[in-house]
Amino acid sequence: MGVSLSKGGNVSLTKQAPGLTAVTVGLGWDLRTTTGTDFDLDASALVLDASGKIITDGHFVFFNNLRTPDGAVEHSGDNTTGAGEGDDERLNVNFGAMPGTAERVAFAVSIYEGDARGQNFGQVRNAYIRVMNQADGTELARYDLSEDASMETAMVFGELYRAGNDWKFRAVGQGYASGLAGIASDFGVNI
Repeated sequence: MGVSLSKGGNVSLTKQAPGLTAVTVGLGWDLRTTTGTDFDLDASALVLDASGKIITDGHFVFFNNLRTPDGAVEHSGDNTTGAGEGDDERLNVNFGAMPGTAERVAFAVSIYEGDARGQNFGQVRNAYIRVMNQADGTELARYDLSEDASMETAMVFGELYRAGNDWKFRAVGQGYASGLAGIASDFGVNI
């Protein structure tokens, strides 16, 4: 069982698992029963430099770009319903393939066409992000999002970040009313 974090908390993944070279980041959620359109939540990752900006537009990993040019981050594919147990979407992160300028990898979840469909994170339950050792599947860290994000259509759940030779994970829980486009432009992606 990994370290359970609250908002703002962080943990050293490399201290948890010495010799760690790659992790799988799992994101999950349940939908409150609604009478409307189906929800489609999408996980994405942004590989950022020391200034907090995207390294290249190719380092924005989402349903239309499933891997970074260097292969450091790879998306396992879109799950359009959120049905079933366990992780709804997963991203694999290979620390060895990270460009030297990469300092952080932010993980976001957005509601596809949330504004148009009148949907927001206030209608999402049991959202979480967890980090597993890719070698053996051991869960190293987990953050269960509890705050009410009634207006937001996108949210940064957590981030991996470099601290010297260590890779750490921080629980973020930062909501955006401007959806995935708002997150992308915040981190300098040309969309």
